[in-house]
Amino acid sequence: MLSIDELKFDARGLIPAIIVDASSKRVLTLAYMNRESLGITMEKGLTCFWSRSRQELWLKGETSGNYQHVVSITADCDRDALLVMVDKDGPACHLGTDSCFNDRIYESSERQEFSLDGLMDLLKGRKETLPEGSYTTYLFQKGLDKILKKVGEESTEVIIAGKAEDKKETVYEIADLAYHVMVLMTEMGISLEDVRRELASRHVIDHKVKQEKMT
Repeated sequence: MLSIDELKFDARGLIPAIIVDASSKRVLTLAYMNRESLGITMEKGLTCFWSRSRQELWLKGETSGNYQHVVSITADCDRDALLVMVDKDGPACHLGTDSCFNDRIYESSERQEFSLDGLMDLLKGRKETLPEGSYTTYLFQKGLDKILKKVGEESTEVIIAGKAEDKKETVYEIADLAYHVMVLMTEMGISLEDVRRELASRHVIDHKVKQEKMT
């Protein structure tokens, strides 16, 4: 474990801190800390920054309620920048958005960025606008029973492919199942964050399996 004394603060006594959502791994914001704010962060387990504009300490969420609970803090190889993993209570940006990084200035025409969060946003957009000719629109228009039927069908396809030990086909069917499950989540108002929190809350050890081994 490094100590604060081993970090390299700049001439103003500051060190940049990249704040990342521990669940989604999305970059939330870039802020700055000094020795005092870093100490408060470690003591309280909540991000505390040095506001360069106001020239004062700033405990994130103190006025908005959007606290950031620190999971870990890691220094880079030069020890002059920090990566702070957090569980957040609300939007990171003062504009009310999940992240401060929203305004894209370049996008490759050859490489496409993909994330489950991005797919979830797309599905939400489909549900709100219901564009014609979209299969996702068709599912939302048919309603919950149709969506549940598709989840069941795709689950069966995964089982068949897995039983055949066909890796390529199993991957294909799992992707189909994941898509339809996310459509179900969107229909029911379930977020990826809800699922992440549920998974994180579970014990690593499967107590049932452990018990069976003991008997």
